[in-house]
Amino acid sequence: MRKSLLLAAVAMLALGAGPALAKKQLVIVVKGLDNPFFEAINQGCQKWNKENADSEYECFYTGPASTSDEAGEAQIVQDMLSKPDTVAMAISPSNAPLIAQTIKSANPSIPIMTLDADLSKEDAGLRKTYLGTDNYLMGYKIGEYIKKGKPDGGKICTIEGNPAADNILRRAQGMRDALSGQKDLPALKGEGGWTEVAGCPVFTNDDGAKGVQAMTDILAANPDLDAFGIMGGWPLFGAPQPYRDLFKPMADKIAKNEFVIGAADTIGDEVAIAKEGLVTALVGQRPFEMGYKAPSVMIDLVEGKPVADPVFTGLDECTKDTVDTCIQK
Repeated sequence: MRKSLLLAAVAMLALGAGPALAKKQLVIVVKGLDNPFFEAINQGCQKWNKENADSEYECFYTGPASTSDEAGEAQIVQDMLSKPDTVAMAISPSNAPLIAQTIKSANPSIPIMTLDADLSKEDAGLRKTYLGTDNYLMGYKIGEYIKKGKPDGGKICTIEGNPAADNILRRAQGMRDALSGQKDLPALKGEGGWTEVAGCPVFTNDDGAKGVQAMTDILAANPDLDAFGIMGGWPLFGAPQPYRDLFKPMADKIAKNEFVIGAADTIGDEVAIAKEGLVTALVGQRPFEMGYKAPSVMIDLVEGKPVADPVFTGLDECTKDTVDTCIQK
């Protein structure tokens, strides 16, 4: 009898201890789990967990299965905000207005930050800070490489992702500003010698194969095209072999800067493609660093400590001549 009572008491203690052992969740919601860029963010999140195994906090990474599922991301944000163990959230908005509306509707009491992609300037007050790439600077650098290759200008097509993704729009603006020498032009119509051809920009919804097909179609319709500005690396890391197949016949023109390609990111096969001379320059982000830093920033927000806005991570710039040393280790 005494043994039974003792076992029952131990069981009750164990049940009582369960909730107390649950960790506070620092939630990262990304655009989609199908993108290797976001998997690098996950790896940074998991490294933080490994190094902080005794912390009362835990980095929790999630997102919709597909990067194109904007509604799915918004639903996950809403669901995670309703969980009592979510104490802070970092969001990479695929559709910035939709995520902003989701935050407004939820009216959360916990701190919200953005990661990788930001909300619009009008909605920036909904989050405490932005952690990630200086997207305008990234696009500006892509533009500088294109301009260096073709200083007299030419015809260009911009490849973008989601038309409502604030980070991509900022990159495209940075590229246009670098090429034109002017600020905030919505399209290039001869400024700085550059003209965006009909049908561009092309929005691919982060689909690599769709991006390669779009470039194939644009080249067929514009045999005198001089350049592509690719605002995300989707065609290179999402469809590397079709990309190679498209541009291998143009390798000599790319080597002579008769055709110029400036592209974002340095993940997947991108650096190898640069080494093969099938892209003029890559300007890469540091997604692992974003995922690794995000939990610490969220903890500071939870604890009411001062946090800078924005918190920028760096850029890596790769050309055929620098591929062996261009990536920060």
